[in-house]
Amino acid sequence: MLTFIVNPNSGGERGYKIWRDTERLLKKKQVQYRAFITNGPGDATAIAEKVTSGENAGEITVVAVGGDGTANEVIDGLHISENVTMGFIPTGSGNDLAAGLKLPGTPAGCLKRILHPKEIRRMDYGVLTYGEEGLRHRRFLNSSGAGYDAAVNVAIRDHSMKRRLAIFGIQKLSYFLCGAAEFMKCQTVKGYVVLDGVKKVEFNHIFFLSAHIHPTEGGGYRFAPKAEDTDGELTLCIVHSHSRRQIARILTSSVFGNHLKYEGVRSYNCRELKVHLEKSIYVHTDGEICGSQTDFEMRCIKGKLKFIC
Repeated sequence: MLTFIVNPNSGGERGYKIWRDTERLLKKKQVQYRAFITNGPGDATAIAEKVTSGENAGEITVVAVGGDGTANEVIDGLHISENVTMGFIPTGSGNDLAAGLKLPGTPAGCLKRILHPKEIRRMDYGVLTYGEEGLRHRRFLNSSGAGYDAAVNVAIRDHSMKRRLAIFGIQKLSYFLCGAAEFMKCQTVKGYVVLDGVKKVEFNHIFFLSAHIHPTEGGGYRFAPKAEDTDGELTLCIVHSHSRRQIARILTSSVFGNHLKYEGVRSYNCRELKVHLEKSIYVHTDGEICGSQTDFEMRCIKGKLKFIC
């Protein structure tokens, strides 16, 4: 059974329009399906959990229709098993997950691939563990990060700029505008990371760190250009410098994936990592904010998710 979980507000009104066109194609092709429309944050997670729970056992394909945040909610709610396959029709502004998966450039193309899959990949996903008052876990499909990149997502969430720009089809500009504002006020933090329980690396000026399943985040910044979604590892990017000029150079170069040559950026591959910071900073999974944290862990779950690519 094809099950669609639809965020109609993704990308401004774009999510609703894309779903309307998608549904028209499904009916034209006489495809049996069911659809659930979300009304707010957390709905996609609850729906994904309900439709893939034990009482609903059986072969099921769950398709997220929305942005990277919608896909994140869906993966966070799925009861992952051999019976569950996930698909994605992107309608958001950043669409870093779609780029990492190399999905077709149109919703109709994505639907065609879902109906006639060329490949069902056994894909990795990540898990963020955090929280001082009892540990919480949240999965991610694309990336999880802390510091500047998370602060940009907070700024976008708290302002209506993204929705206003969506009217003109330039919602990606919100990442740049909020990014520029946060760049001027975001502070660095001292801390360390422990890679695979063995290697400890200390930093005095962490601007941000991000752990990747796929290469990009933030609407196209290639912080992890060599990240792969089937290697069982997270690709970690840490930008650390007291010089704003140097950080600006790194961020600009990351659009092309050329930032790793600069002083003030480190890249590692690991199965898991622990992070300790001297003061709390925002943390995100696929752009969804998980509060402000000082201590958290990330790990890669290898090849457990069946995904239509």
